[in-house]
Amino acid sequence: MQRVNLQMGRAEITIYGAGAFGLSCGYEAAKRGAKVRVIDPNGVGAGSSGGVVGALAPHTPERWNAKKEFQFQSLIMAREHWPDVEATGGVSSGYGNLGRVQAIKDDRQLQLARERVEQAKTLWKGKATWEVVTQGETGYWAPISPTGYLVYDTLSARLNPWRACQSLAAAITALGGEVVTEGGEEGAVIHASGWWGLKELSIAMGKEVGNGVKGQAILLDLALPEAPQLYGESLHVIPHSDGTTAIGSTSEREFESPDTTDAQAEDLLERACAAVPMLRGARELRRWAGVRPRAKSRAPMLGPWPGRDGHFIANGGFKIGYGMAPLAAKVLVDLILEGKDEIPEDFRVEASL
Repeated sequence: MQRVNLQMGRAEITIYGAGAFGLSCGYEAAKRGAKVRVIDPNGVGAGSSGGVVGALAPHTPERWNAKKEFQFQSLIMAREHWPDVEATGGVSSGYGNLGRVQAIKDDRQLQLARERVEQAKTLWKGKATWEVVTQGETGYWAPISPTGYLVYDTLSARLNPWRACQSLAAAITALGGEVVTEGGEEGAVIHASGWWGLKELSIAMGKEVGNGVKGQAILLDLALPEAPQLYGESLHVIPHSDGTTAIGSTSEREFESPDTTDAQAEDLLERACAAVPMLRGARELRRWAGVRPRAKSRAPMLGPWPGRDGHFIANGGFKIGYGMAPLAAKVLVDLILEGKDEIPEDFRVEASL
């Protein structure tokens, strides 16, 4: 593959999809002087990237692998990435590296959590901590824990997904790029069009390479802008900087409508209130539903489109798309502009074929 040469003028890159991956790739390329056009007929943040939850949370610090290392590096990178995006475009992403508190439900989980304290010291390289604390140490804002103990980590962060998309789009525009609803292709082409993009790629490859998983979430009028996110009973509770708090989410492999809520959202709210009683009585602002792209490999899908010269894939972020996006964009743009290939093997498009 021939890399795009910036020395012969501004490299041209066209990106389909104005979600987390597409806009992050556009921002990374525009920072390096490329001429960027992001095209999305539905507008910025119209898909699952424009939701309400925004949990940037790591995998557990154990059984380390390339995917966990990549996610760790991207979460560390995010500490400078999102403030830089905001400064460039002048629009807040709602980013905050405020940590996460998790309930520990039984003695086995408590033992594992304590083992991970030491593992995090090595695997997280002193850049973040994983601690076991008592229910009382976290104050009033914590999930109910049957053991009386909780995990608190300082690697987790949050952002406002829809605002993050707007922040990236503003930064791309400030750097001379375009974010439009229609336009022609120029130069290298990145396909970052979510679950519909996975469907198109599946058709092109003659086999399923990924699919969509629907999620439902709820936004409450509860202001805790400096509080950490909470996790318990398979749900996330995320306080945002704008005075709202999000609850998410369901995970539905089969669904009739991609963007409507139903009884599962009601159940989600009840479970959240049971786990975090402070939520009960907060005014409900919005219910949201969307479909997240999940690659067959269960890892983000990055790299050249097989057999289609000059075309690339950035897809499959699923539940960790925003956490992976800063580094995913960097490695893909490295490949396109510099011919530098540092894409993990499990992330390659071929891993899902």
